[in-house]
Amino acid sequence: MGTDVDAFLGRMARHLRPQVKTLADLLLRRLNGEAPELWEDADISALTLDETVQHVSAFLDLLETRPGASASVVPPAALDMGRLYARRGIPVSRLLRVYRLGHLSLLERVQTEAPRLTDDWLMIHLATMRLVAIGFDYVDRSSEEVVAAYQEERDHLLRRRLALTDRASKRIGTTLDVTRTAEELTEVCTEDFADLVTVDLFESALDEPGTGSPEALTQRRVAQRSVLDDCPESLLRRGEAHSYPDGSEPVRALATGRSVLHHVAGARMPAWMAPSESHGRVLRALGLHSVLLVPLHARGDALGLVQFARHRTSAPFDDDDLLLAQEIVSRAAVSIDNARRYTHERSTALALQRTLLPRHTAEQPAVETASRYLPAGSRAGVGGDWYDVIPLSGARVALVVGDVVGRGLRAAATMGRLRTAVRAFADIDLTPDELLTHLDDVVIRMQREESPDEGETSATCLYAIYDPVSRVCSLACAGHVPPTVVVPPTPGGTTRAPGTVELPEVPIGPPLGLGGLPFETTEFELPEGSLLALHTDGLITDRTRDVDLALTVLHDVLASAPESLEETCDRLLASLLPGRPADDVALLVARTHALDPDHVATMDLPSDPAAVSGARRFASDVLEAWGLEELSFTTELVVSELVTNAIRYGRSPARLRLILQSTLICEVSDASSTSPHLRRARISDEGGRGLLLVAQLTERWGTRHSREGKVIWAEQALPAHGGPAVGGT
Repeated sequence: MGTDVDAFLGRMARHLRPQVKTLADLLLRRLNGEAPELWEDADISALTLDETVQHVSAFLDLLETRPGASASVVPPAALDMGRLYARRGIPVSRLLRVYRLGHLSLLERVQTEAPRLTDDWLMIHLATMRLVAIGFDYVDRSSEEVVAAYQEERDHLLRRRLALTDRASKRIGTTLDVTRTAEELTEVCTEDFADLVTVDLFESALDEPGTGSPEALTQRRVAQRSVLDDCPESLLRRGEAHSYPDGSEPVRALATGRSVLHHVAGARMPAWMAPSESHGRVLRALGLHSVLLVPLHARGDALGLVQFARHRTSAPFDDDDLLLAQEIVSRAAVSIDNARRYTHERSTALALQRTLLPRHTAEQPAVETASRYLPAGSRAGVGGDWYDVIPLSGARVALVVGDVVGRGLRAAATMGRLRTAVRAFADIDLTPDELLTHLDDVVIRMQREESPDEGETSATCLYAIYDPVSRVCSLACAGHVPPTVVVPPTPGGTTRAPGTVELPEVPIGPPLGLGGLPFETTEFELPEGSLLALHTDGLITDRTRDVDLALTVLHDVLASAPESLEETCDRLLASLLPGRPADDVALLVARTHALDPDHVATMDLPSDPAAVSGARRFASDVLEAWGLEELSFTTELVVSELVTNAIRYGRSPARLRLILQSTLICEVSDASSTSPHLRRARISDEGGRGLLLVAQLTERWGTRHSREGKVIWAEQALPAHGGPAVGGT
């Protein structure tokens, strides 16, 4: 009996063979209301007819040729349909429901054909039972294969999305540059996720961290990238400012902070996507069909908006794509926020650094100087390197180079405090070792004021004093790079070779901030025209370069240095730093001058009050020889007061020295360390008015100490007509 039933089913299948397309149309009409997604998506709709025809043919083949077979062959279109459902993000339950509805309808249509072929109701009953068993076996087996294809495609999509997330984490945020970070986002996402990606940032968010606001609707197109050349989808170009229409989806997304998945319905483009009809035609011609709008948020700040669009890719964005875009954008937002905060802090620190550095070195005849400051080009940011040129009493000058450990605003602010402290200590004419000792105390006090999480403050410093009268350079070092000296050719021939590079033996003390260890001053004589190069370690230290090689290049450049110090600085930087430096660099180059011996007059003073009159006559004679007779009266009063104080309160030996440079300097030295001070004398006091008189008659006065005692000095401005020529030998 089973054979008769199978034969009957085969005959019925042959009878229905010419009606395959008709049966497929009937099935599709029934599914029209049950599964609307079959017609909402053009790709699914196009595949559904082929898939239905193949299913009908496969089922009839099963009835006709081998109704007893235990295995079934699933049509290729059915597997393609499963994969397509997976790519569209349609749940597998809806796919299986469509499968059940389709096969149920097919069984019903086949069953209605049985009474037309026989009036044997027993055969019809048995054939129906056999038909149901074969049909459900076919549905079960084909469903398994379709679900497997669906799951395989979903796994493939998941792997692609994970790979995209991994690429985004590695390739977005490689630099601390806002524009480059936005470009990296567009590059990663146009590889296999979107056909167009644009990044718009609020202009207020670009200015300063913490000011981004959804109310500030003006945005700037920071980056955009398309799979098509010249990005025809966008009317904007990178760098252009724009704003979206009020009430549009981008504005709502920015205001609420919620991402939007927008599918383009029909041929009509929203105004925010196509502000002009011509642009709308371009988008329709490209086939743009879906857009993701994802706001950029980081640390509570609204930064802007990222748009993802698809037109070449047939599959529209789905909810999973939206979640993936949100994940990538959230990571990019942190990188963009880090970049803009770094840029703002670097700009602020650099501005502070340049403000705290001397814009123009003070004019003084002791040395000719040129300087450079280069901020670091690395992510570490601006450091605390500095230099300074400080005029001192007695025609001397101080040359300073220092380096604060650390980066950013804190290092720049610390540098400013230390530079101010150095100038204050220089004003009281401390020797180099004493100055560094006091500066060490300043750093230690700064350390005590800091919280533990701020890190420890430390710095290095080189402080040098050059005296053009004696041509002696005295310096002390606190953990800093020693200077380089280039001795010029000496007329008449000497033991020194022309342009000889010398490295003075400088005792290098500990860095500032350690405390308890002494600093030492070293002195050496410099011929007139010697070249002094002071710099921070950033000029010669680099991870990719040997320090000894860098020092050799430094010495070679200085040995053949041109007359122009500005050109010398340029050559040093070009030779040692062809690219952006990894560390800050401060460079100070000085050429020494010597004071003409004819512009220095010295007189030893006996410990006798009668020597005051002789000192006045000496000063008067010197001024007459220098052509400065009009300064005689004032100078004699100053000399009288300073010499009287030295004889009365000081100790022998005492000496009077007059120096003619850019000013007229009067100095009286003695072996006592007791310093006079300016005070307001009472009416009944017989003394106490001398220094007040000196302060009123001169431009500046002061006291400086040395190991031999002290020097009281006063400076007077030269007459407007100038007097004798003042310069080096």
